[in-house]
Amino acid sequence: MNRYRSIISRSLLALCFLSALAQARSAEDIYKSFCSSCHGPDMAGGLGPSLRDAEWKHGSTDADISRVIRQGVPKAGMPAMEKMVTEADIRALIILIRENAAKTQAPVKTGEGTIIESGGHKFKLEKVAAAPGELWSMDFLDSNTLIATQKDGKLWVFKNGERMGPVTGIPEVFSKSQGGLLEVQRHPDAQSGWIYLTYSEPSAKGAMTKLVRGKLDGLKWVEQQTVYEAEARFYTDRGHHFGSRMVFQDGYVYFSVGDRGAQDQAQDLGFPNGKIHRLHDDGRVPKDNPYLDNAKALPSIWSYGHRNPQGLAVHPLTGDIWEVEHGPRGGDETNRLVKGANFGWPVITYGMNYDGTPITSQTAKEGMEQPKHYWVPSIAVSEIDFYTGERFPKWRHQLLVGSLAKEQLRLLRIEGDQVVADELLFQNLGRIRDLADGPDGFPYVVLNQAEGGAIYRLVPAQ
Repeated sequence: MNRYRSIISRSLLALCFLSALAQARSAEDIYKSFCSSCHGPDMAGGLGPSLRDAEWKHGSTDADISRVIRQGVPKAGMPAMEKMVTEADIRALIILIRENAAKTQAPVKTGEGTIIESGGHKFKLEKVAAAPGELWSMDFLDSNTLIATQKDGKLWVFKNGERMGPVTGIPEVFSKSQGGLLEVQRHPDAQSGWIYLTYSEPSAKGAMTKLVRGKLDGLKWVEQQTVYEAEARFYTDRGHHFGSRMVFQDGYVYFSVGDRGAQDQAQDLGFPNGKIHRLHDDGRVPKDNPYLDNAKALPSIWSYGHRNPQGLAVHPLTGDIWEVEHGPRGGDETNRLVKGANFGWPVITYGMNYDGTPITSQTAKEGMEQPKHYWVPSIAVSEIDFYTGERFPKWRHQLLVGSLAKEQLRLLRIEGDQVVADELLFQNLGRIRDLADGPDGFPYVVLNQAEGGAIYRLVPAQ
């Protein structure tokens, strides 16, 4: 009886293959046509095993799953699909399978004030400041004073938790979609008084990421100088992928610009989109930037092939600059930046289009950097920060990673230049937009919830 059921099942699948071949298909369409009759419409199993658990009889890596889809498992009645789907289709199927498997994982329930035990420590969250809108970035002016950007164009100062402002004289911002007032960073030399801002600058053609610096005179923004501004021809009315983060090192400022929704421009050195840029902290172009001898390249470019960089951090021991960026649907990346390197987007990616259609089958290519770590499904990474305080010794010199869509704080353990572990610290308290080491040795996070943005610190708990 089982033999006849297997024959009938394979015949039905073959008919499905033929009818679906000529259609443009999403991963969901491919699964429905080719896989659901055996593995169930919700991947919970049927004639074939469930795809929603971690039990993989024929290997659990992407390469293993790809091989099984391509070659089939004849003894188990699963036909080979290599003549029915493309390599890009197979990549999209893998992402879909991993997304559905993640849905079955029990969420970690946490709440404000709850004692959380994770990453080798017990801790809780304490609210230290709040704002009426979506906060994007924060930094410390001194041990008692925080400064924070609100995405709609407001800059707040918090003194011992009391909100003051908004600061007047802030430049006009393109506050639509993903645009607005973005990163704020105090210059490493606090005595200089310089504070740096990135924002989406509006123009008649749309908007583009801009970097300026200025000073505070009480609650007034004064002495503004432009550090980086793209040429007018690069401005676009697309409202997403502005970047934008910055870090300082040895008198230089490194900052990110997203691909602005024009993914192919990330590979074009003549566009600022999809790049990490490096300038002197006053805006001058360094003489040792990697593309100064390329007449077709913008002189500020440090690395390229990035999609939407959302985090930058300097390793406190090695001086390496680490970066995280949003993939599309799947394929959020953690990278260690390399001078002049191509990080591959969109030629290689571990993700697919949001509609489930494949971007490419390639996840690696000669001459393009591999991520040190990636997430499938995506967690929607945000800012990163190397923890350097003494309050959480097991986290010292390791990388804290924020998450928007999944509302997670994660800890990446790094040895040398490799990520060796990825741990979930907490989730479901709000969208984490920014992270920072406090001068008091506590990690600080920006959480955005329905009622507005707030800044919390993580404190040890018994």
